[in-house]
Amino acid sequence: MSDTNVSVLFSDLNTMWTLIGAALVFFMQAGFAAVEAGFTRSKNSGNIIMKNLMDFSIGTPLYWLVGFGIMFGTQSAVFGGIDLFTRGNYSAVLPDGVDFFAFFIFQTVFCATAATIVSGAMAERTKFSSYCIYSAIISLVIYPVSGHWIWGGGWLAGLGFHDFAGSTAVHMLGGLCALIGAAMLGARIGKYDKNGKPKAIPGHNIPLGALGVFILWFCWFGFNGGSTVSMTNGGAELASKVFVNTNLAAAVATLATMIITWVRYKKPDVSMTLNGSLAGLVAITASCDCVNLWASAIIGIISAFAVVFGIEFVDKVLKVDDPVGAVGVHFLNGLLGTILTGVFASNDWLAENNMTRGYFLGIQCLGAVAVIAWGGIMITITFFIIKKTVGLRVTREEELQGLDFPEHGLVSAYADFQPIFATMSAPTKLGSSDVSKSAKVDIDEAVPVVLKTPKTPVASDVKLTKIEIFVRQECFESLKQAMLDIGITGMTVTNVLGCGVQKGKPSYYRGAVQEITLHPRVQVEIVVSKIPVKTVIDAAKSVMYTGHTGDGKIFVYDVENVVKVRTGEEGVDALQDEEQY
Repeated sequence: MSDTNVSVLFSDLNTMWTLIGAALVFFMQAGFAAVEAGFTRSKNSGNIIMKNLMDFSIGTPLYWLVGFGIMFGTQSAVFGGIDLFTRGNYSAVLPDGVDFFAFFIFQTVFCATAATIVSGAMAERTKFSSYCIYSAIISLVIYPVSGHWIWGGGWLAGLGFHDFAGSTAVHMLGGLCALIGAAMLGARIGKYDKNGKPKAIPGHNIPLGALGVFILWFCWFGFNGGSTVSMTNGGAELASKVFVNTNLAAAVATLATMIITWVRYKKPDVSMTLNGSLAGLVAITASCDCVNLWASAIIGIISAFAVVFGIEFVDKVLKVDDPVGAVGVHFLNGLLGTILTGVFASNDWLAENNMTRGYFLGIQCLGAVAVIAWGGIMITITFFIIKKTVGLRVTREEELQGLDFPEHGLVSAYADFQPIFATMSAPTKLGSSDVSKSAKVDIDEAVPVVLKTPKTPVASDVKLTKIEIFVRQECFESLKQAMLDIGITGMTVTNVLGCGVQKGKPSYYRGAVQEITLHPRVQVEIVVSKIPVKTVIDAAKSVMYTGHTGDGKIFVYDVENVVKVRTGEEGVDALQDEEQY
């Protein structure tokens, strides 16, 4: 085989490997979408999927328009240059044997990944229009400029800064934007009580989140391994090392996180352990080509502690509501991965690159500070302008209802299943988001209550009454608090589907009418003995009433007897709190 044929073969192999890596990195969008949707509530799933779809769809043309030129132009060490529609000659920056188009698409999918990270931390309360704007700014300017410093021949690269596949350029930057965005946006309704103590708002689908983590772990072999952009002249050997280091760090981080949560929470926490897998992947990404196996294992252990205590710190101390743990996973471990590259880079690698460990560690720290300063300033300005113009956050009513319907007209992302009801921290009178704010008549005039007492005898000496309340999901927490305020301590709560005399109203899917005859409601069952029935009804009406269709129903039944199974007590005694005796 001639030298020319060998050269063509090597070029084809390198290009093919880069394209495979690009395809795997693109599929990470599916992983991020599954993680974010699974770790949040079902009423926002459609919105989250839409955001992840638009990250890539917005970022791709903008990166083609100017982003690639800013990142890989040669105008200066700080700013690559403006090259509209990427028409310039980039042969000087192309890896050996890699076609321009393969390199371009590989860099495009990395850009989209940086923007995707932000969506998880700001989920469940961000305007979709605002999300599209700041996602565009990240892809258009913020990521390409710092990317030029690191990968485009900029000043950090000239000093010897090393970020093999993006702990700094992608994850730390994306996580920083997520932290600032979530802080400026504010916490979800019901996340913190009046004393500032955080409340858990569980994700609706842990298996979906786990599937997303497995997808991301698999695709990370393309994210890190594909960054060799070569299968020749030692590229295959390097890719093998990258694969092993990537996998080992992730596995050790997963194991360590499970143990930490088992000790700390008395049970191995599923969602935090899944975050631990991602933390290990993020932390090893900068150094996967230059550390030994023992070092990758240590990096995995360190990342586990960072993600557990980092997420707790963000949640409890900073009071920043991050539904999926993006700040702990990406920002903290991206920063750690950047610095630990200087700590654990092998002696052989340092000698090959003519650097002392002290100098290299200093450059890694300088690079981290520079990217944090650039990204922090730019994203703060971006969010501030958006907040003062179009606004960052949806209305209270839209947030409680879930973003699927008010933002996209999607009743539920799960056909035939009702969304999980909203969580609120204080009683508030609420109706559906489309209820007009017209003047209301007095509640008692509009909804008179007539209680009928039967003449049939009951087994208990004190009359027992069951009150069954059907309430809008967004009003449930207000109803619960109202019941607690009047002394109700026991209730049974069920998610149900149903309709009243209105028989539902039409909705639209892909432009076609679909009849929605059953609406999600919460059924609350209470049995009272000493508390007057009218007191319960009045308290319920005060938080349920709007004067419009769909306010709910209250049913009152006589109860013949109640038996407490553990003690054998019957009647009114079976309903009393033992602390009263």
